[in-house]
Amino acid sequence: MPLNPSIKVLFITPEITPLLKTGGLADVSAALPAALREYNVDVRVLLPGYPRVMDCLKDKRLLAILADVGVHGEVKLLQAKLPGSGVPLLVIDYPLFYERDGGPYIDHNGHDWVDNAQRFALLSKVGAILGSSKSPLTWHPDIVQCNDWQSGLTPAYLHFSPAPGAATIMTIHNMAFQGTFPASLTTPLGLPASSYSINGVEYYGQLSFLKAGLFYANHITTVSPTYAEEIQEEPLGFGMQGLLAHRYLDLTGIVNGIDRHEWNPATDKLLPHNYSAGDLAGKAANKRALQHKLGLTEDPDIPLLGIISRLTHQKGLDLLPAIAPFLLEYPVQIVILGSGESGLEESFLHLAQSHPDQVAAVIGFNEALSHQIEAGADIFLMPSRFEPCGLNQMYSQCYGTPPIVHATGGLVDTVVDATPENIANGTATGFIFTHATTHGLNECIHRALDIYRDQPTWRKIQSNGMRRDFSWNRSAEEYLALYEMILKSA
Repeated sequence: MPLNPSIKVLFITPEITPLLKTGGLADVSAALPAALREYNVDVRVLLPGYPRVMDCLKDKRLLAILADVGVHGEVKLLQAKLPGSGVPLLVIDYPLFYERDGGPYIDHNGHDWVDNAQRFALLSKVGAILGSSKSPLTWHPDIVQCNDWQSGLTPAYLHFSPAPGAATIMTIHNMAFQGTFPASLTTPLGLPASSYSINGVEYYGQLSFLKAGLFYANHITTVSPTYAEEIQEEPLGFGMQGLLAHRYLDLTGIVNGIDRHEWNPATDKLLPHNYSAGDLAGKAANKRALQHKLGLTEDPDIPLLGIISRLTHQKGLDLLPAIAPFLLEYPVQIVILGSGESGLEESFLHLAQSHPDQVAAVIGFNEALSHQIEAGADIFLMPSRFEPCGLNQMYSQCYGTPPIVHATGGLVDTVVDATPENIANGTATGFIFTHATTHGLNECIHRALDIYRDQPTWRKIQSNGMRRDFSWNRSAEEYLALYEMILKSA
């Protein structure tokens, strides 16, 4: 199917799967452009040429040499394709900024690269050039979509450029990361001094890349409708709630999708047994296999609670140790996979050592085990204090593992609470609690355990979740409608 030349999108990202990943943004950067191209949107992805990117892309070729980008020496723009999907990539080849050991944002010692402002100003500047009539390419985007603070200066550069430019979207994946740097860098990075004001890039006495994007972009998106509401107030606005509330008419929440090829219990190669909504026998077999693998009592009737998470305060998992002894008397089994704060790691390891037949704690990350927990658990716990979108609650529903979630962000947007009304009308897919306290979590777990005893009702909740559409196609359709709306109003 030929691409529709009427909608061309430059998608700017600091990371992309499978080339480089530090978080969920990398998955979005790979999946959303691929899904949009299935709807005939001509999307091309711009990213820095880190060593792993340069090493993995064997088909890259020189596309242009860029001038007037505020750095010394040549900046090459290379063309390549993303392995697997074939999404066109535009790669910035500037070894002085990107060819170094360590991560894309931090060095081997865990410290931010001291020149991160310059490194990601270059990413933003190249995005602005390609989004303007000064671009050396024959391909000119109608929309430039920026992702998180690393490309936040692009809308500002385009705003102050005398050359006509594309419309801009600033997409927020997590407001907690704001890209703040000394105010003295404003003009050295190529922004006019006038931009450093409350109505501009200034943020509590510093220059913020994220605020630049939020202030100057034509439109703002984030990764769920509820999170779009939450960031207009404290505390989740992280100091930018006033600006976001002022721009509420230009703010849209669109829930991320998940990769249904990778996360499909009927075809998942990481599972001992495959299964589907129409035949759940394999799920019971996966529970047995998980209990055996982790040394838990192999009892099909004990409810098994699964957790796959960073072990942090944000994820709400500090609420669990206090109530775990009472849950274990129910009895239940608990499986934890993750890493994070040392205190939480120690709490869960101690719990596992004290109750080896009922609790297993695996510190670290294991891709195969994460799939096996989603398939083998009866209930998934995700009590995040805030969660812009979240993925595991969607994986869980697809795997017939009703999740327990806190009423925040993408969790409340993607889980339908098992109230009596929702059970009766056939929409219930999980359990939601409103207060992020030990009491709130404990009460919700017991509500789920009570319904678990009613297996016919439980099967309906499982089936409802497994039949939901969490594919990227749904998200791509919403973005396509947004692009069309922006272009009509431009």
